[in-house]
Amino acid sequence: MPAAEKSIDPITFEVVRNKLQAITEEQAITLKSVSGSPVVTEATDFNNGLYLADGSIVTMGPQVLFHTGTMSSVIRSINENFAENPGIREGDMFILNDPYRGAIHQPDVSIVAPVFHAGRHVAWAGSCAHQLDVGGMSFGSWAIGATEIQQEAMLLPGVKIVEGGVLRQDLWQMIMGMTRLPHMLGLDLKAMIAANNVAARRLVELMDRYGGDTVETIMREEIASSERQMRQVLATLPDGVFRARDYIEHDGHENVLYQVCVTAIKKGDSLTLDMTGTSPQAPGFINCTASGMRGAALTGLLPILAPRIRWNEGILHAVDFVAPEGILCNASWPAPISSGTISTAWIVQNVVVAALSRMVAFSPDNRNEGQAVTKGHMMVMTLAGKDRDGAPFGTFLLDSTAGGGGAFPDHDGLDGSGDYCVPRPAIANVEANEANGPFLYLFRSFVRDTGGPGRQRGGAGTALAIAPYGTSGLQAMMLGHGVEVPNSIGQFGGLPGACGRNFRVVGAGSVEQIVGLAGNLDEMLASGVEELGPKPGRMPLTSHDILGYAFQGGGGYGDPLKRRPEAVRNDVLDGHVSHEAAHAQYGVVIRDGELDIAATEKARDAIRSRRLAGRVPARRPGNGEMRLGAGRFSCSCGCDLGSASENWKERALSYRVEPDAYGPHIRTHVELELREHVCPDCGSLLEAEVVRKGDASLATVLLETEEGGEIGNRPSRRPTAAVAA
Repeated sequence: MPAAEKSIDPITFEVVRNKLQAITEEQAITLKSVSGSPVVTEATDFNNGLYLADGSIVTMGPQVLFHTGTMSSVIRSINENFAENPGIREGDMFILNDPYRGAIHQPDVSIVAPVFHAGRHVAWAGSCAHQLDVGGMSFGSWAIGATEIQQEAMLLPGVKIVEGGVLRQDLWQMIMGMTRLPHMLGLDLKAMIAANNVAARRLVELMDRYGGDTVETIMREEIASSERQMRQVLATLPDGVFRARDYIEHDGHENVLYQVCVTAIKKGDSLTLDMTGTSPQAPGFINCTASGMRGAALTGLLPILAPRIRWNEGILHAVDFVAPEGILCNASWPAPISSGTISTAWIVQNVVVAALSRMVAFSPDNRNEGQAVTKGHMMVMTLAGKDRDGAPFGTFLLDSTAGGGGAFPDHDGLDGSGDYCVPRPAIANVEANEANGPFLYLFRSFVRDTGGPGRQRGGAGTALAIAPYGTSGLQAMMLGHGVEVPNSIGQFGGLPGACGRNFRVVGAGSVEQIVGLAGNLDEMLASGVEELGPKPGRMPLTSHDILGYAFQGGGGYGDPLKRRPEAVRNDVLDGHVSHEAAHAQYGVVIRDGELDIAATEKARDAIRSRRLAGRVPARRPGNGEMRLGAGRFSCSCGCDLGSASENWKERALSYRVEPDAYGPHIRTHVELELREHVCPDCGSLLEAEVVRKGDASLATVLLETEEGGEIGNRPSRRPTAAVAA
């Protein structure tokens, strides 16, 4: 502990810092107890935190990490714009949902409260929660046809909703007049106000007991301690450049392909995340602003680089961001933003996870913190209309958070893991959602062959179908991405998890006939399915129709041919992998529930030979993936892949594969292709890449070596061969 804090004894320090985290937990309990929205109470799409007076994060909850990362930007915006007029005073609270002033998108509304002790502004308490509707051109405020932000929803720049402890009725009634669900929005906003009141009261009580200076010093030291620990972790990792990119296949207007790129540059004890190479901002609503990018990047790096560090502002002190203005993840006014959280911000999270997982892979102490991408897409379904009693109804289903978890180097991804951005995931029970609205679930279940194949398998994705019930019909809206892009990319030879899928069955029959289909997915889909694509938009749904969607599985880790045959057999017996996929992806042959070892060895040899364009492998494959030694990369079989400061793919055998080679759940946009990069000696798969046609393969890992030499974006010296696998 620095000399200035030596007067604080260790016991007091531990008591106070743990009490700060307990206050944040009590904030969350209060918000959930007061809110009536299933988005908050069931799906936990919210977060809380405590902040220094300048907006620095002190504590954050384990709910949606996007929110805490952006609330610091919200507070800084209020400090910058309203400290003098109207002023920040005790008993005030400010409400903000403007993405250009710190929010991630308009439905994620933040209410922040300054905390005063002995007349001095010492901290902020903040709460953010997704709202079912904040106005605009569409229910749910997902403005699929928008061309500018003014069309999307109400924009609250940080107005003082509570002044001197009194709710401002003029502003309250204005806000309630712009939403289609004032009873829901009103209760949620009051829940956030209550949560902030609890946090402010508890923090003042803590300062009264231990002294304001003591508590504030501990808050600052918490941040400083996390920065020191973060820099210590970075210092142990190899210096170098680590890249990743991902794609979005539709902007809300046209079927246009966009890309998000990150170059993670690690030098000493600092990290730079450079988003250069990302597509220019879109005319549609998929963009995010700098605050959304920052919150998404923080979400991606925390579990990988800081799993044992207190999560606060100190971690970000070791990270610099580079993002040219006017790109997809740093959009300029007035670009529409309403889908940014589930589109571009989601993809920023994906690429940060992929790049940093490649970084830690070459650190023996940290390699197991990396993973393949967890459910790389998000799909939204909103339902609106009349409830069973004729009253207005609207909801936002968050079952789509139950995709598959990305695999790790030492264990499989979790089936139905929940989203990467939610460390404490939850989805509503089917019965709870049915009780809240006029519809029935026909099924909600895991889907076979959706987890990305690998030495460690990606987690299985899920799917569901619903039908209106107790009402003549509903207005539905679906939007997202990842139907024609395998966003859940694997690592070091692991294959991507399944793509998402949106489907509808029109005129499926009477209510009784539809209910009779419940649980029978095969029969349901055989009745005439309409594939809806990545952004179906708004559609009527009668009581004779079925609407469903499936969610991406997690990416795999390592070459699938290196998975233990016994593990593949168990996957087949458990229903997660089909016999066909076991043979095609894993080279495992199962007859009558038992392994055929001889046939399996033959099948795996055939796959390796196919990868080598018919050649017999010159070496037997090893059990791992790429290795680093003496400044050079090698395959686990011993094949030299060149200097670690050069692009190893230039020494690999590379070729194109068709999407159906990865099974029926993988689809690619017309501008995308899949490429495999394999060891030229043993045929081990080193990377499965999703890439725009005509673009060079990405130099994913370039390390500084003792032999020196500049590392960076060197052009490929050898074009990718267009050979079908």
